[in-house]
Amino acid sequence: MELNRRSLLAVIGAGTAAAITGCGTGSTSAGSADGPAEGEITLLTPIYEGAKGKTLLEGKILGGFRKKYPDVKVNVDYTTYAQLNEKITTGLAGGLLPDVLMMGVGWIPPFAAKKAIAELPEKLATAHDYEKRVLEPSRYDGKLYALPVVLDTRIVVYRKDHFAEAGIKKPPANWAELRAVAKQLTRDGRIGFDPFSIELRQCWETFLFANGGRLFSEDGKKVLFNDARGVEALQFFKDLIKDGSAVYAKKTELGAPTNVATGKASMMMTTSALWVQVTEQNPELIKEDKLGAFVLANRKPAMLQGGTLVTQSASSKHPAAARALVEYLATPESILGAASQRGSVPGLRDLNDSSYVKENQFVDLSLQNLQHAVSEGGTAAWMEIREKIKPTLEPAIVGDQSAKDAIAELGRLAEAAIGRM
Repeated sequence: MELNRRSLLAVIGAGTAAAITGCGTGSTSAGSADGPAEGEITLLTPIYEGAKGKTLLEGKILGGFRKKYPDVKVNVDYTTYAQLNEKITTGLAGGLLPDVLMMGVGWIPPFAAKKAIAELPEKLATAHDYEKRVLEPSRYDGKLYALPVVLDTRIVVYRKDHFAEAGIKKPPANWAELRAVAKQLTRDGRIGFDPFSIELRQCWETFLFANGGRLFSEDGKKVLFNDARGVEALQFFKDLIKDGSAVYAKKTELGAPTNVATGKASMMMTTSALWVQVTEQNPELIKEDKLGAFVLANRKPAMLQGGTLVTQSASSKHPAAARALVEYLATPESILGAASQRGSVPGLRDLNDSSYVKENQFVDLSLQNLQHAVSEGGTAAWMEIREKIKPTLEPAIVGDQSAKDAIAELGRLAEAAIGRM
């Protein structure tokens, strides 16, 4: 039977019994991985992109794993984050879930709630010196289901030379200052601020958190973003566009030199990974110290913390081998390799003094501000809700819909999704 996108989302979003049955007979018990690590397993990953990433993973990282576990064969299934949810959900529905999965922050509660992934021994949380904040997205209902591999924070990067030319002495400390600075920097076809070159979902969430708002209650059963703080976050985008200091249509294409790198924007919301991209595409900006970065703030400083976690399928036929790979991919050596390749933030205190961190100013800034990091997700209905955020909020940015109406509609959709769990 052919599964379309709507039916796939229903499997994980509405939680059908068929999805749970399709997971196979694997247990979610942490003790199910007892025994020798052996057998043939599959790793599904949305990272380690391109030839360099493949060489890093299959040559260096898995090369070390093979030496430690010679009786385990690992087959790698590469995908992208754009296709990852559908790929996992298809495997879940068909009972063919990969043994080890890498997935995003916010994804653990939905898949743990469906018993698709296995609970991990709590001792793994202290196997390395993880930042406490980094482990929070790895848990569901107080239990550990994943380990962090890399983090991707959302920060604001700005052109120091543009600021100096305009006589601006320091980064804006709140939204009022941000709006004023953006207007001041907008000139001669250059926009003052580009918040839209990252996912609209992630951009709005960052502003929501900086406004003191939250997505959901602690138990994930109540929507909290549909209050005044969520509306104000979306309205701020409309105000920037009205000022002419932000233009939704001028988003940077994925992989292309960014607006802040080319000088088409003076500030932009981006990720810590921009440092690596600029080093490769516009190294003169690094050499001439033309880029600075700051954490968005309004009622409070806030930095959206995304990233990639590694977890184990509950239905693996070789749970000991799968568990061994999960642990290995979360070791300092594996994490540092993955972070360096992507320009991501390593979530281990052991790596804070590494040359990689010290040389990447955006990663260093992120690590210094992890106390302000906030993750998306927090409800078992997240995979359904996240799909609806961009199409529901976008009409308020590109059209005449009010911010209040768009947030209210998103709130209704989220409440309905949670109600179906």
